[in-house]
Amino acid sequence: MMIPWGGVGCCLSAAALYLLGRSSGRDAEVLRSVARTGSLKDLAAILDTASKVLPLVVAVSGRVSSDTPLVCQQSGMRAVIVEETAEQHFLKHNDAGSWIQDSAVMLSVSKEVPWYLDDGSGRVYVVGARSAAGLVLTVASEVFEESGRTLVRGTLDYLQGLKMLGVKRTERVLPTGTSLTVVGEAIKDDVGTIRIQRPHKGPFYASPKSIDQLILNLGKWAKLYKLASMGFAAFGVFLLAKRALEHFLQKKRQHEFRRKARDAAAQRQAREAEDGTSDGEPNSKKDQLVLKICVICLEQEYNAVFVPCGHMCCCMTCSSHVTNCPLCRRRIDQAVRTFRH
Repeated sequence: MMIPWGGVGCCLSAAALYLLGRSSGRDAEVLRSVARTGSLKDLAAILDTASKVLPLVVAVSGRVSSDTPLVCQQSGMRAVIVEETAEQHFLKHNDAGSWIQDSAVMLSVSKEVPWYLDDGSGRVYVVGARSAAGLVLTVASEVFEESGRTLVRGTLDYLQGLKMLGVKRTERVLPTGTSLTVVGEAIKDDVGTIRIQRPHKGPFYASPKSIDQLILNLGKWAKLYKLASMGFAAFGVFLLAKRALEHFLQKKRQHEFRRKARDAAAQRQAREAEDGTSDGEPNSKKDQLVLKICVICLEQEYNAVFVPCGHMCCCMTCSSHVTNCPLCRRRIDQAVRTFRH
């Protein structure tokens, strides 16, 4: 029996979606239980009173600020995180000989300065926010610089099978003044500086959405993943059941054919014993028809020989629906029609 990879793939996808749904639902439950602060000034008091239950995962909100912000070269914006990329765009020959557009990253630079959230009552420094879920950097600038065309450059491009189009330079930033909600582990050092960072165990979010919006979105994704998981699982089970039923019916037809062949051989041997014949050949057209019937449909005479095994047990119609020989289970490369005089 061939493995129904389509059904197996659907079942594995269903399992993966189910796990994603459980993870999203679990994160939503954790976010509901984290401590929320009305202001950043209150966080210091919470940390002082909760010293025995540290690490403490909290949700804080404020505006992004820094004492030493970065100034973007292209857009002039002030930001605390800047990602600059330079991407080369070009045309190249494909296997068919036509030109297709492609690109390759030439340069990727990331910069970050110490920054904090400020709501007017206090400040909380954020550490490692680039690895937090939900962080979205704004596209501050996107410029495309066309490549200059010269005879020498054109000749080199033609010999290499390339046509340079230009370079796209992009700046993605986290600007100062952005409203941000951060969920993570809050700690306070000896000098009173409060930091929020990725916890050893628990969620770590940095998002422009509020904590309630994050919980709502995670709940929606959990439901969507579970529904998709149920759909994939149902379709996968259907494919597996269909393949199992086809295999069962094929085995049943093969068993029926062998039973009829044994009965015909026994009848032939009985007639040969009565008539005194011993040539071992069927002595009636009815016996020949039974021995030549297709093992799958049990209706048509077999008229197809399988390559490379050489077995002949199916009609051409049924041979187009099988990939392995019903007798030896070898893979069928080709089914050749045979003719009898």
